[in-house]
Amino acid sequence: MKFSKQELGDLFTAWLIISLAFAILFSGGISMSLNLFIISFIISIFTVGVSFLLHELAHKYVAQKYSLWAEFRAFYEMLFLALLLSFFGFIIATPGAVVIKGWIDKKKNGKISLAGPLTNILLTLIFFILIMVFKISGIFGIFLKYGITINSLLALFNMVPLAPFDGKKVYEWNKMVYIFTTVFALLLFLSALAFWK
Repeated sequence: MKFSKQELGDLFTAWLIISLAFAILFSGGISMSLNLFIISFIISIFTVGVSFLLHELAHKYVAQKYSLWAEFRAFYEMLFLALLLSFFGFIIATPGAVVIKGWIDKKKNGKISLAGPLTNILLTLIFFILIMVFKISGIFGIFLKYGITINSLLALFNMVPLAPFDGKKVYEWNKMVYIFTTVFALLLFLSALAFWK
Protein backbone atom coordinates (compact mmCIF):
# COMPACT_ATOMS: atom_id res chain seq x y z
CA MET A 1 0.00 0.00 0.00
CA LYS A 2 1.11 3.53 -0.74
CA PHE A 3 0.76 6.36 1.78
CA SER A 4 1.15 10.13 1.52
CA LYS A 5 2.60 12.21 4.34
CA GLN A 6 -0.82 13.77 4.95
CA GLU A 7 -2.44 10.34 5.22
CA LEU A 8 0.18 9.04 7.66
CA GLY A 9 -0.29 12.16 9.78
CA ASP A 10 -4.09 11.75 9.73
CA LEU A 11 -3.87 8.05 10.64
CA PHE A 12 -1.51 8.68 13.55
CA THR A 13 -3.54 11.62 14.90
CA ALA A 14 -6.85 9.74 14.64
CA TRP A 15 -5.33 6.64 16.27
CA LEU A 16 -3.93 8.72 19.15
CA ILE A 17 -7.03 10.84 19.79
CA ILE A 18 -9.56 8.00 19.56
CA SER A 19 -7.40 5.89 21.90
CA LEU A 20 -7.17 8.83 24.31
CA ALA A 21 -10.94 9.41 24.20
CA PHE A 22 -11.72 5.76 25.00
CA ALA A 23 -9.07 5.73 27.74
CA ILE A 24 -10.81 8.69 29.41
CA LEU A 25 -14.17 6.93 29.02
CA PHE A 26 -12.87 3.60 30.38
CA SER A 27 -11.22 5.27 33.37
CA GLY A 28 -14.32 7.11 34.60
CA GLY A 29 -14.47 10.29 32.54
CA ILE A 30 -14.17 13.55 34.44
CA SER A 31 -13.70 11.74 37.78
CA MET A 32 -10.96 9.37 36.53
CA SER A 33 -7.87 8.39 38.50
CA LEU A 34 -4.42 8.78 36.92
CA ASN A 35 -3.39 5.15 37.46
CA LEU A 36 -6.56 3.80 35.87
CA PHE A 37 -6.20 6.27 33.00
CA ILE A 38 -2.66 5.08 32.21
CA ILE A 39 -3.75 1.43 32.16
CA SER A 40 -6.85 2.32 30.09
CA PHE A 41 -4.74 4.29 27.62
CA ILE A 42 -2.38 1.37 27.03
CA ILE A 43 -5.35 -0.97 26.55
CA SER A 44 -7.08 1.54 24.25
CA ILE A 45 -4.04 1.98 22.00
CA PHE A 46 -3.86 -1.76 21.35
CA THR A 47 -7.60 -2.44 21.14
CA VAL A 48 -9.58 0.62 20.00
CA GLY A 49 -6.64 2.20 18.18
CA VAL A 50 -5.49 -0.93 16.34
CA SER A 51 -9.09 -1.98 15.57
CA PHE A 52 -9.84 1.40 13.99
CA LEU A 53 -6.52 1.46 12.13
CA LEU A 54 -6.84 -2.03 10.63
CA HIS A 55 -10.49 -1.37 9.72
CA GLU A 56 -9.53 1.67 7.66
CA LEU A 57 -6.45 0.02 6.13
CA ALA A 58 -8.64 -2.90 4.98
CA HIS A 59 -10.83 -0.44 3.02
CA LYS A 60 -7.72 1.13 1.53
CA TYR A 61 -6.13 -2.22 0.62
CA VAL A 62 -9.16 -3.53 -1.27
CA ALA A 63 -9.70 -0.18 -3.03
CA GLN A 64 -6.09 -0.13 -4.19
CA LYS A 65 -6.45 -3.74 -5.38
CA TYR A 66 -9.08 -2.34 -7.75
CA SER A 67 -6.51 0.28 -8.89
CA LEU A 68 -8.45 3.10 -7.22
CA TRP A 69 -6.92 6.10 -5.46
CA ALA A 70 -7.63 5.64 -1.75
CA GLU A 71 -6.41 7.64 1.24
CA PHE A 72 -7.56 8.03 4.82
CA ARG A 73 -8.64 11.47 5.98
CA ALA A 74 -9.26 12.27 9.62
CA PHE A 75 -12.40 14.12 10.72
CA TYR A 76 -10.72 16.47 13.19
CA GLU A 77 -13.93 18.10 14.40
CA MET A 78 -15.44 14.69 15.23
CA LEU A 79 -12.21 13.52 16.89
CA PHE A 80 -12.15 16.49 19.24
CA LEU A 81 -15.89 16.09 19.89
CA ALA A 82 -15.24 12.44 20.86
CA LEU A 83 -12.46 13.60 23.17
CA LEU A 84 -14.70 16.21 24.80
CA LEU A 85 -17.68 13.87 25.23
CA SER A 86 -15.51 11.12 26.75
CA PHE A 87 -15.17 13.25 29.90
CA PHE A 88 -18.96 13.02 30.31
CA GLY A 89 -19.26 9.24 29.94
CA PHE A 90 -20.06 8.64 26.27
CA ILE A 91 -18.46 8.86 22.83
CA ILE A 92 -19.58 9.51 19.27
CA ALA A 93 -16.69 7.90 17.40
CA THR A 94 -16.32 8.98 13.77
CA PRO A 95 -12.54 9.41 13.50
CA GLY A 96 -12.38 9.59 9.72
CA ALA A 97 -12.80 7.64 6.50
CA VAL A 98 -10.95 6.36 3.47
CA VAL A 99 -11.61 8.69 0.54
CA ILE A 100 -11.78 6.81 -2.77
CA LYS A 101 -11.52 8.26 -6.28
CA GLY A 102 -12.05 6.50 -9.59
CA TRP A 103 -14.82 4.60 -11.35
CA ILE A 104 -16.52 2.16 -9.04
CA ASP A 105 -19.63 -0.02 -9.37
CA LYS A 106 -21.91 -1.39 -6.62
CA LYS A 107 -20.06 -4.71 -6.41
CA LYS A 108 -16.63 -3.13 -5.94
CA ASN A 109 -18.03 -0.52 -3.56
CA GLY A 110 -19.73 -3.25 -1.54
CA LYS A 111 -16.58 -5.35 -1.28
CA ILE A 112 -14.45 -2.35 -0.31
CA SER A 113 -16.99 -1.43 2.38
CA LEU A 114 -17.28 -5.01 3.65
CA ALA A 115 -13.50 -5.27 4.17
CA GLY A 116 -13.59 -3.03 7.27
CA PRO A 117 -16.25 -4.91 9.29
CA LEU A 118 -14.77 -8.28 8.19
CA THR A 119 -11.42 -7.18 9.60
CA ASN A 120 -13.05 -6.42 12.95
CA ILE A 121 -14.86 -9.78 12.87
CA LEU A 122 -11.56 -11.56 12.20
CA LEU A 123 -9.88 -9.73 15.09
CA THR A 124 -12.81 -10.64 17.37
CA LEU A 125 -12.42 -14.32 16.47
CA ILE A 126 -8.64 -14.19 17.08
CA PHE A 127 -9.21 -12.66 20.54
CA PHE A 128 -11.94 -15.25 21.25
CA ILE A 129 -9.60 -18.12 20.36
CA LEU A 130 -6.81 -16.72 22.54
CA ILE A 131 -9.02 -16.29 25.59
CA MET A 132 -10.95 -19.57 25.21
CA VAL A 133 -8.20 -21.97 24.11
CA PHE A 134 -5.37 -20.63 26.25
CA LYS A 135 -7.55 -19.67 29.25
CA ILE A 136 -5.79 -16.32 29.52
CA SER A 137 -6.67 -14.22 32.58
CA GLY A 138 -5.28 -11.25 34.50
CA ILE A 139 -4.35 -8.00 32.75
CA PHE A 140 -3.88 -9.73 29.39
CA GLY A 141 -7.28 -11.37 29.81
CA ILE A 142 -8.85 -7.93 30.34
CA PHE A 143 -7.05 -6.70 27.23
CA LEU A 144 -8.53 -9.59 25.22
CA LYS A 145 -12.04 -8.93 26.60
CA TYR A 146 -11.80 -5.30 25.49
CA GLY A 147 -10.52 -6.46 22.10
CA ILE A 148 -13.47 -8.83 21.68
CA THR A 149 -16.04 -6.25 22.78
CA ILE A 150 -14.67 -3.32 20.77
CA ASN A 151 -14.09 -5.24 17.54
CA SER A 152 -17.49 -6.95 17.60
CA LEU A 153 -19.15 -3.59 18.33
CA LEU A 154 -17.22 -1.87 15.51
CA ALA A 155 -18.24 -4.61 13.07
CA LEU A 156 -21.90 -4.39 14.10
CA PHE A 157 -22.00 -0.58 14.26
CA ASN A 158 -20.50 -0.24 10.78
CA MET A 159 -23.11 -2.59 9.30
CA VAL A 160 -25.92 -0.08 9.95
CA PRO A 161 -27.58 0.14 6.49
CA LEU A 162 -27.58 3.94 6.38
CA ALA A 163 -25.13 6.45 4.93
CA PRO A 164 -22.28 6.98 5.71
CA PHE A 165 -21.87 3.51 7.28
CA ASP A 166 -20.32 0.56 5.43
CA GLY A 167 -23.55 -1.40 5.78
CA LYS A 168 -25.42 0.79 3.30
CA LYS A 169 -23.00 -0.02 0.46
CA VAL A 170 -22.87 -3.72 1.39
CA TYR A 171 -26.70 -3.88 1.47
CA GLU A 172 -26.98 -2.22 -1.94
CA TRP A 173 -24.49 -4.71 -3.39
CA ASN A 174 -25.62 -8.02 -1.85
CA LYS A 175 -28.44 -8.35 0.68
CA MET A 176 -27.59 -11.95 1.66
CA VAL A 177 -23.97 -11.01 2.42
CA TYR A 178 -25.28 -8.04 4.40
CA ILE A 179 -27.68 -10.17 6.48
CA PHE A 180 -25.12 -12.92 7.17
CA THR A 181 -22.38 -10.45 8.18
CA THR A 182 -24.71 -8.37 10.39
CA VAL A 183 -26.20 -11.40 12.18
CA PHE A 184 -22.74 -12.88 12.74
CA ALA A 185 -21.44 -9.56 14.10
CA LEU A 186 -24.48 -9.33 16.41
CA LEU A 187 -23.90 -12.86 17.75
CA LEU A 188 -20.23 -12.04 18.38
CA PHE A 189 -21.18 -8.84 20.23
CA LEU A 190 -23.75 -10.64 22.42
CA SER A 191 -21.12 -13.30 23.18
CA ALA A 192 -18.67 -10.52 24.08
CA LEU A 193 -21.13 -9.05 26.58
CA ALA A 194 -21.35 -12.45 28.28
CA PHE A 195 -17.64 -12.23 29.13
CA TRP A 196 -18.30 -9.25 31.42
CA LYS A 197 -20.98 -11.00 33.53
